Amino acid sequence: MRLLAKLLAVALFATSVAAGPVRLKDLVEFDGVRGNDLVGYGLVVGLNGTGDGLRNAPFTEEIMANVLERLGVNVNGEQFRPKNVAAVIVTATLPPFARTGGQIDVTVSAIGDAGSLLGGTLIMTPLNAADGMIYAVAQGSIIAGGAVAQGDGASVTQGVPTAGMIPSGARVEREIEFELGSLQSLRLALRDPDFTTAGRIEQAINREFHRSVALMRDSGTVELNVAGVRARSTAHAIQRIENLLVEPERKARVVVDHRSGTIVMGADVRLSRVAVSQGNLTLRISEEPVVVQPNPFAEGETVVVPRTNAALEQGSVSLAEVPEGTSLSEVVAGLNALGVSPRDMIDILKSLKAAGALHADFIVR
Repeated sequence: MRLLAKLLAVALFATSVAAGPVRLKDLVEFDGVRGNDLVGYGLVVGLNGTGDGLRNAPFTEEIMANVLERLGVNVNGEQFRPKNVAAVIVTATLPPFARTGGQIDVTVSAIGDAGSLLGGTLIMTPLNAADGMIYAVAQGSIIAGGAVAQGDGASVTQGVPTAGMIPSGARVEREIEFELGSLQSLRLALRDPDFTTAGRIEQAINREFHRSVALMRDSGTVELNVAGVRARSTAHAIQRIENLLVEPERKARVVVDHRSGTIVMGADVRLSRVAVSQGNLTLRISEEPVVVQPNPFAEGETVVVPRTNAALEQGSVSLAEVPEGTSLSEVVAGLNALGVSPRDMIDILKSLKAAGALHADFIVR
């Protein structure tokens, strides 16, 4: 019940804090101002015997031979099976307006049977975007996310030693062509599309410039007339509007996690009039065999007579009525009155949604 009490306290605290205004930059994405995903296939060297087993990962041997050949070392036909090399996938995000020579972080993940990347060094790895072009090159020492200790009879693993990162481990070699200053109009894409929120964004921008320069196109798009803003550049226009405060409108949602028993409910969750009951049924069966034997010096044999005790226990069934239009705090108080556990509460909420009494998006993770 302690976990339930904590969950209820968090839910009630969330209800007591009213949703306040949020900066525009936290609600929308500006058209064209976005990152781009990069990926590459590389090799990590310098591992302390925790690399790929080349019999199980032949691609590691192939890429290692290619790297050595580019360096002028011919290993064709040679038998070499080092244990300090691992094949990896390297991923990164190229931020918007990244310039040639800039540095970005990269993540390195083993794809073979390497035991750990701790202490390894990633050698020069080209990073490609979706168009197949190389935009950055990664190289450097890996900071692994875990550790492994093992002996003859036992081993222990902490974290994930087969993945790590290299801070500022890639250098940008190519810029993404995008002329922000040439845009005559700029689209603002809402992260959570909603007509009410989009309308409030339109009103806030028009109020800032004292004229109609923003227009709501749909629930997820607000279009800004850059020419009508009369700013020195498109960047100046974005700088002027990105810190405007807008109060977003949120959908009512209930999110539950079956694995941890976590329940998160929004403040706008409502219930129709409904009655909720919760009880437990327990069946107990126990065997108590009895040994029966004849009297001393009498004829007969000793036997075991089975004795079974069966009992059916029914816990008290609680019934609580939740009136029409109940708010989050009242929902939590009603469920708490039943004395249910977090997992029982998840089942009750699921049943309320199935009955059509829970007016919110029900999301199970």
